[in-house]
Amino acid sequence: MTDVGLIAIAAGIAICAGLGTAIGEGIAASKAVEAVGRNPEAEGKIRTMMILGIALSETVAIYGLLVSLILLFVY
Repeated sequence: MTDVGLIAIAAGIAICAGLGTAIGEGIAASKAVEAVGRNPEAEGKIRTMMILGIALSETVAIYGLLVSLILLFVY
């Protein structure tokens, strides 16, 4: 029989991937605002690249959530 406490700890560690994602998204947004402040004409391109980058980094948080749910409900 598996140890439920250790599985819960592992699931909590897997969810910590969201912390790095949140920090990265905040940095990306701040740099995008900085870039628009320096070059307002390129706002459309900057916004598009920022949204693409944030969406790609969000997948890390989704994978962490997926791993934690698998740990909690499969084992």
